Amino acid sequence: MPSTANVSQQEAPRSLEKVNLLAARNERESFQIALRPKVSWATSGIAGSVQVQCTDLCSSSGDRLVVAQSITLRRVVPILGVPDALVPIDPLSPQISLHPGETAAVWVSLNVPCGQPPGLYEGEIFITAVKTESDPKTESLPKSERYRLYRELKGCLDITEPRDYSSPEEMVQRLTSASTTLKRMLDNPALQDCQENNGFGDMMDEDVMNNVSVRLKLSLTVWDFTLPVTPSLPAVFGISETVIEDHFCLEHGTEGWYDALDHHFRWLLQYRISPFFCRWGDSMRILAYTCPWPADHPKANEYYSDPRLAAYAVPYAPILSCTDAAKNSLRREVEILKSKPHWSKAYFYLWDEPLNVDQYDMICSISNELRSYAPDVRILTTYYCGPSGSELAPSTFEAFVKVPNVLRPHTQIFCTSEWVLGTREDLVKDIVAELRPDLGEEWWTYVCMGPSDPQPNWHLGMRGTQHRAVMWRVWKEGGTGFLYWGTNCYEKAMIPSAEICFRRGLPPGDGVLFYPGEAFSSSHEPVASTRLERILSGMQDIEYLKLYSSRYGREEGLALLEKTGMYLGPDRYTLDHGPVDVMRGEVYRTCRS
Repeated sequence: MPSTANVSQQEAPRSLEKVNLLAARNERESFQIALRPKVSWATSGIAGSVQVQCTDLCSSSGDRLVVAQSITLRRVVPILGVPDALVPIDPLSPQISLHPGETAAVWVSLNVPCGQPPGLYEGEIFITAVKTESDPKTESLPKSERYRLYRELKGCLDITEPRDYSSPEEMVQRLTSASTTLKRMLDNPALQDCQENNGFGDMMDEDVMNNVSVRLKLSLTVWDFTLPVTPSLPAVFGISETVIEDHFCLEHGTEGWYDALDHHFRWLLQYRISPFFCRWGDSMRILAYTCPWPADHPKANEYYSDPRLAAYAVPYAPILSCTDAAKNSLRREVEILKSKPHWSKAYFYLWDEPLNVDQYDMICSISNELRSYAPDVRILTTYYCGPSGSELAPSTFEAFVKVPNVLRPHTQIFCTSEWVLGTREDLVKDIVAELRPDLGEEWWTYVCMGPSDPQPNWHLGMRGTQHRAVMWRVWKEGGTGFLYWGTNCYEKAMIPSAEICFRRGLPPGDGVLFYPGEAFSSSHEPVASTRLERILSGMQDIEYLKLYSSRYGREEGLALLEKTGMYLGPDRYTLDHGPVDVMRGEVYRTCRS
């Protein structure tokens, strides 16, 4: 089943089909395998366990996509009854349990490296029932028998070691002796079952040898196009530093704290998003920063120069402590960063959704300070309304549209809520008409609590295409960037293994795109949600549409969305996966030359 399917526990069985996928280099393409047991073969309350194993994918020229490196398998775990958490399956023990009358799902991801040769890659996935009781003939051999086999193998090795033979007859005699010994070893009763499948060269376990596995053929076409390492659309996503501190019992500024932030930052980069850490002050002030270390630290240049990072937040430390020391530290930070080649990626995020004239005045005051350090500084402001207490315009929406007139030149990135637009795309023209691109002003968007169904968002329980369509909407409306407020903002907990609870008052899943690994196993690796994977797919779709538009023009790119039926508007997009593959296939077909 496609990656946009929400495979519920009640999913009905259907026919098994060969998997045919298409991917560019530096792209991740995923699909799911739904499993439902017909019978039970265990006595412990489950239907039984199955082993899920995948071969390497090989091309006719001998190139490979290797399991555990380019191919990963994860178990889809329900959260509040909705399939969402993607828990890694140990490649050394790839087993999952199935329950009577329930459908489980395995999420398979294929990661194509930048340097992968194009071509058709093929392999197989084997799903095998695991025996509940050991078979006497496959139990461990007695110690005396193991020693006998070892001695005979060692004798064969000694016989066939390279040496100067006194005559050809001696060489033949030695090889004949070794052959006789090996044949005798192969007749051992413990190897009896293997004899029945002599010659099958790619076996992974006993049951596969007996040909009782479900075998799923898998093919991937890697085409001669590489997604850019730096995403074309800056998508900045917040990580709550306070949640990390509470959940992992870390003291701010300790070595463990730095390690935890560094781990989360690097892990999230794989999703083509640009993470920033955040701590909230009073009245929706926000301390947002991409790098925990100061600009003169060696780690800072490593962070800011990472080509996977499309934009980075510079910390405005006086948000939390307006002292002379904090202001001097800020000045040094800006002085160092503005001399670097990556300064064009920098922005300040000072205030989230200002509501009144006083808050707008505060943004302008801070902006004046920052622009005295660097005239080309970029400040991002999120908003969904005009400032209360002002007479900007006669209507609420007109006041919202006029915000750039209040914040110019104190904001360069005007980041508006998709909630305000509703389903009316025509309002985008009114917003953009107020901006001054000649002054470097940009229009970004964001989602949070809203918009709600049927519009695209990342709430738990929404359709998979609805999750993926958030980025389709950004591209169609012409936004040049995107912001999401939080990726780990679940309820406060004091131990890593605590059950994950969403915050009260928010739609389930809002502000939570991954989970701590300790909630599912002993692993410290974060666990992605299906929604986070669909965000990655949406970001990759943008690169496909951008490539197509660079060849044929933006109007043709918009026509492709409409022609395929993939996305026509915020309440008119495909509910099925088919049009997604049609769009990608059309880009592949027309742009591969």
